[in-house]
Amino acid sequence: MSKKPETIILTGDEGFEIELEVLEQTTIAGRTYILVFDAEEEEVFLMREVQEDGEYVSYELVEDEEEIDSIMKVFSELIDEFDLEW
Repeated sequence: MSKKPETIILTGDEGFEIELEVLEQTTIAGRTYILVFDAEEEEVFLMREVQEDGEYVSYELVEDEEEIDSIMKVFSELIDEFDLEW
């Protein structure tokens, strides 16, 4: 029996919601990162945890190219089943 992938629901400032599949999570230098997949758009995004408030966690997209490169190298080692290109 296969395990159901973990999903998160992000709520935007304008109230829209998007469900994303969490492919992997890691903490580097005290910062938590998640690699998520948007099945609707067929895209993968790298996000950084920015705030935890009780049961709610806030994430933002990582946009700095150097940060993306260094974090994606770690994720590519953690995830063997995907061919990650960034």
